[in-house]
Amino acid sequence: MNNWIYWLEELGHGANDLVGKKCANLGEMTCMGLRVPPGFALSLKACTDFMTLSGAMDEIKDYLDKAERDLDGVEALNEVSAHLRSVVDSKEMPEEMKNAVLSCYRRLCERCNTPDVAVSTRSAGAKSHPGQYETHLNVKGESDVLDFIKKVWSSAFNPRSLAARKRLGLPLHSDPIGVAVLRMVDARAAGVLFTADPNTGDHSKMIIEANWGLGESVVGGEAVPDMFILRKDNLEILDKKLGGKGRIVKCCDRGIVEEQTPCDQKETFCLTDEEIVEIARLGKVLEKRFGVPQDTEWAVEHGRAHPESVVLLQTRPEVIAKKADPLDQVINMMVGRFSC
Repeated sequence: MNNWIYWLEELGHGANDLVGKKCANLGEMTCMGLRVPPGFALSLKACTDFMTLSGAMDEIKDYLDKAERDLDGVEALNEVSAHLRSVVDSKEMPEEMKNAVLSCYRRLCERCNTPDVAVSTRSAGAKSHPGQYETHLNVKGESDVLDFIKKVWSSAFNPRSLAARKRLGLPLHSDPIGVAVLRMVDARAAGVLFTADPNTGDHSKMIIEANWGLGESVVGGEAVPDMFILRKDNLEILDKKLGGKGRIVKCCDRGIVEEQTPCDQKETFCLTDEEIVEIARLGKVLEKRFGVPQDTEWAVEHGRAHPESVVLLQTRPEVIAKKADPLDQVINMMVGRFSC
């Protein structure tokens, strides 16, 4: 397949430069025997070849060469972004690449025993840039799978990405990214796990943030999630904090919808103690494998018995807030006392 497509079980964490970090880590988790939705990954080369063979690269270069505008302005960035994304979205995949993608999608449908199986198309940069590129959820059917793969590629030209490349002095016309195509998980609850406290750097504690439905409400900050704090050594649940959970994201026929959370769900923890401990257990396994604290997205799937219902959607090194140096700590303490 011209090094365009790989099944997750063919990959490992060393494949960052081949398929992007997210896909590489999903492959590593799959090879570890962890519960990861089945799927395949499009390589960075697939993105580059699509841009080149479709003519999108030349058209984008030509536009940028002729564009006489200051890209420091928000309005100009938005205008350029919209044009470049429309170029990518308008191009047809080369026939050989399209056939390769559809062949893998049909095999995935067979593996899942579901015609037109719903998938997510998730961006995967060679370096981790949380929130910079796009993910599309609950994509169904051959035509939509092709279209939403292109939409992930075109997200490399969104205003955030263009501004980041301009700031770093990188070429604006090219930023190849991988794409993970995974069976969609219809989540009863979902969220994130930090295998160390991201605010204090305390490695003895683990923190889970969770909401009903899909994890986008937690990752995107649309809702105040439930929070669970555990001891890492023995997985004892130390504290539970009921979140407001005002909004919920869930699947509809195609795509997703955001709604107000029903009152009974607002007032109820979205995870059982068994699920909390299982999520944390998986986090310890990941931290041991990758050697550093992990920021892991997970979901509890409708219709599956525990613990098979707990699945992993991605993992990456956790970002821990820097601690203030001793002098700053003393100053902050004094300011706090005087302001009381």
